[in-house]
Amino acid sequence: MFLKNAWYVAAWDHEVDDTLRQIMVLGEKICIFRTSRGEVIALEDACPHRKLPLSRGRLKDDQVECGYHGLTFDCAGTCVWAPGSGRIPSNAAVHAYPCHEKYGLVWIWMGNPALADPGEIFHIEHWGDPAWGLNRGDAMELPCNYLLMCDNLLDPTHVAWVHQTSFAQAATKDTPLRVSKAENGIIVHRWMMNVDPAPFYKKVIGFTGKCDRLQHYEVRYPAHALIRAVFTPAGTGGPDGRLHPDTFIMDSLNFMTPTTASETRYYWFQLRNIRPDDAELSAMMTADVQHAFEEDRAVLTEVQKGMSDKRTPHIDLPIDAGQLRFRRRLEAMIAEEQAVDARMRD
Repeated sequence: MFLKNAWYVAAWDHEVDDTLRQIMVLGEKICIFRTSRGEVIALEDACPHRKLPLSRGRLKDDQVECGYHGLTFDCAGTCVWAPGSGRIPSNAAVHAYPCHEKYGLVWIWMGNPALADPGEIFHIEHWGDPAWGLNRGDAMELPCNYLLMCDNLLDPTHVAWVHQTSFAQAATKDTPLRVSKAENGIIVHRWMMNVDPAPFYKKVIGFTGKCDRLQHYEVRYPAHALIRAVFTPAGTGGPDGRLHPDTFIMDSLNFMTPTTASETRYYWFQLRNIRPDDAELSAMMTADVQHAFEEDRAVLTEVQKGMSDKRTPHIDLPIDAGQLRFRRRLEAMIAEEQAVDARMRD
């Protein structure tokens, strides 16, 4: 169901402090906290003695003390103290998950710790560029399987019906889509030429009149997306165009963390190539994007219900090509990973 050997977002960095806290990632309960040195630690949230969550215990000198019988674990998950006069059992340990902080996010590796390479974390091209502005909202709880959100982020067509007051315009209904395979994901994209700007973007672009618009929807394995919106004056866009100096670009970064089979935690923010220090613009964009994503959440909540309780088979359309390619490849990656794990256990 899930790809384990991959980085997922565990939390915003400001959500993790010296308080023991339980989070759920890929159906696994994890105790996460920060040491006195500021390091993020993530441990299996179950004492091996009677399985009380360690998050119900206490943090003492950067060690976690179980709230039931006091078994104490270091940051590597090793038990360093147990009650009684005997030796600490060799299997008195909990799994420790590698963590890394980047982009204001705490990333967690859910698979084999020996394979955890922070260099494989999603690369964000303009992060930290002083010429680019940033806006972001709170993480969203989605009552749906993470793949439904991945489908959504490989589906430029849905904006014509779901986001009519924000991202939609007439051309989003019927302009053909192009699907291509990226090194680590799938891209669905299209140029819409000589069209009116969509309502959300009309408020922020720096030119008037018609535009050429690029919708670039890219989802990378296991569940991370880059949605790039490009608006340039009509006649200057297209695959072979030279973008005008007034071209507006917005990169929307989206990170889906499956919590259970039917729930997802969704982290997002946008980078833009204009007015980097305009706090009012950032606040307006955050509010408008949040509103649009609430529209997605309402739809996907009902889609999850419908797909879970369907009485007849669902159908696929030509516009679903990117989503289906992504799902097939991810399914193959999960099967391959599970086969390797099975061979290692034998």
